[in-house]
Amino acid sequence: MPKYQLNCPRAATTPRVARDFVTTVLRALGLDALVDDAVLCTSELVANSCVHTEGQGVLLIVDTNGFRNAVRVTVYDESRTPPRHLQGYDPESGRGLWIVDTVSDGRWGTELLGASGKGVWFEVGEEQPSRPPKRRTGTLASVARSPL
Repeated sequence: MPKYQLNCPRAATTPRVARDFVTTVLRALGLDALVDDAVLCTSELVANSCVHTEGQGVLLIVDTNGFRNAVRVTVYDESRTPPRHLQGYDPESGRGLWIVDTVSDGRWGTELLGASGKGVWFEVGEEQPSRPPKRRTGTLASVARSPL
């Protein structure tokens, strides 16, 4: 199965656009059962990226290659700062990675992109041997151009 990618600016509408993109891709691939969990996790990661990082925007990759009834979604941005996973529940903020961790059953991680940023990924669906993305170097733009 293919990989799909979307480049978005850092804007208030970006989480909504990302949710719609993931929904459309998964429904087109017949993975309707994964939509709710994937959309929730995507929304959290994209919102975190837009709020807590600097840069031009985010790159979203939906990857079903090598998965059976599962998907990996990666959100790339230009910050090298790893996301902070706060323990427990805080009613004001900091729930994004807690939600991703819970919904994905702990199947998430980060990928550094040399000096140019990072990716934060999660997997939902049938449990697969979790395979971290290959180490990449270069810029966020080179990831967007790469065939992955």
